[in-house]
Amino acid sequence: MSRLTQSPAWQALAAHQRQMAGASLRELFREDARRFEKFSFSAAGLVLDYSKNLVSGETLSLLLDLARQAQLPAWIERLFRGEKINASEDRAALHTALRGEAPVIVDSHDVMPEVRGVLDRMERFAEAVRGGELRGHAGHPFTDVVNIGIGGSDLGPCMVTEALKPFGTPSLKPHFVSNVDGSQIVQTLNGLNAETTLFIVASKTFTTQETLANARSAREWFLARGGSEADIARHFVAVSTNREEVTKFGILESNMFGFWDWVGGRYSLWSAVGLPIALALGMNRFRDLLAGARAMDEHFRGAPLEQNMPVVLGLIGLWYVNFFGTRSHAVLPYDQSLHRLPAYLQQLEMESNGKRVDRDGNVVDYATAPVIWGEPGTNGQHAFFQLLHQGTQMVPADFIAPCRSQHPIGEHHAMLLANFLAQTEALMNGKTEDEARAELTAQGLGGEALAKLLPHKVFPGNRPTSTILMGAVEPRTLGALIALYEHKVFVQSVIWNINPFDQWGVELGKKLAGKILGELSAQGAATSHDASSNGLINFCKAHR
Repeated sequence: MSRLTQSPAWQALAAHQRQMAGASLRELFREDARRFEKFSFSAAGLVLDYSKNLVSGETLSLLLDLARQAQLPAWIERLFRGEKINASEDRAALHTALRGEAPVIVDSHDVMPEVRGVLDRMERFAEAVRGGELRGHAGHPFTDVVNIGIGGSDLGPCMVTEALKPFGTPSLKPHFVSNVDGSQIVQTLNGLNAETTLFIVASKTFTTQETLANARSAREWFLARGGSEADIARHFVAVSTNREEVTKFGILESNMFGFWDWVGGRYSLWSAVGLPIALALGMNRFRDLLAGARAMDEHFRGAPLEQNMPVVLGLIGLWYVNFFGTRSHAVLPYDQSLHRLPAYLQQLEMESNGKRVDRDGNVVDYATAPVIWGEPGTNGQHAFFQLLHQGTQMVPADFIAPCRSQHPIGEHHAMLLANFLAQTEALMNGKTEDEARAELTAQGLGGEALAKLLPHKVFPGNRPTSTILMGAVEPRTLGALIALYEHKVFVQSVIWNINPFDQWGVELGKKLAGKILGELSAQGAATSHDASSNGLINFCKAHR
């Protein structure tokens, strides 16, 4: 057993779980009329209600003991001070500096003047494009922006621009290409005008295979539609640190927006990677997004652990993963504008904490990140909620909703909120056999027919949920929501003693893909792999 699982705090929680496993949420609410008041609080424009979880005051106290045992407050300070807590890559993890204001010292110098300098460059560029000062080679204003990236260079900017679409301008439409499947870039470019299209190529190294393949195809598309080699500089910009490759592509160094090795891809939307956000929404709203995240940063750094939203959310998630054995976690935004949030959080959580060794390289003997999944309500209700209500496994869920709609129309939002609120209540309470029998009897059913249907109408309930509310989905609240989940992931990583800022697991398949790429075009049968891979490669070659 590891030091963590042998520790007094862990052992106390394991003993306490045996008590809470038999607890009834119905009874917990019946016994304490102030349960909502005790297990909910607000921060940075968000409200968190965690009262519908299988927790008591003692649970929270024991979880906080675990956090203090892991020296969580000290780790939070190390994060914000810019210490090199990404040990496997010998780097700081300073996404918080991207939206900060106070000096942050890394390698003996303050990084904040550079951060502000990049933001100012982004602002000048974005406003020049939005205002028509910067135009395409034919003299027309830009009407479309195509962001070409993958992973953090796509998921974050895409999610934010989708969520805040009403804050954009109809005259400049954002598009996102990430998949190396040619279908995506072909379908994206269909209908666009090369004379009014601006491309952003987002790749820190400017060597990412999928991104460069899409960027070259976009370049060829542009040249085939009247653009010249010299015009590339007017229609392509880069978010990268590789000047040599960027200029070789035809992009001017003045149109290259850099960032730093202490910005991880999945934490990078606050940096120049957020350029498509600034173009779509305007820099003022991009700065509002940063301000919302900064408000959550300040709360995370300054609030006591028991009233700290990322800490509480992280501890509750850990409680289910490590002590109830849950293996997945649903994120259910009841707002169509947040339809890309579950995909964004999949990378944030699973790429960060999907690790099998601790910071010292020891194989862990406890579960780390759960599988993150979800869809917007109410679509999910008519798809997978059956499993949440009556399935054989417990799936903790986060329900997220705004009180006001971006598009108020008729009774739509009231209906949405009614479903949102009803689902957490139904998951908590369920329906007992007696309640189901009474309901069926009232419908006129009896005898054998009632007995046959009755088991199907029983809902066990006791399914845990956390609820996050905000006034509306707008730049500040969205910034706070994203930062909340960033810090939740960090809290869990500290307790699990893993590094959430590297992603070595991404590399192996990429290297093998490079080898197979050559084999797909080579003469003769592939023989250098296992029998399955050889057979599949050869089948693909025969049917291409």
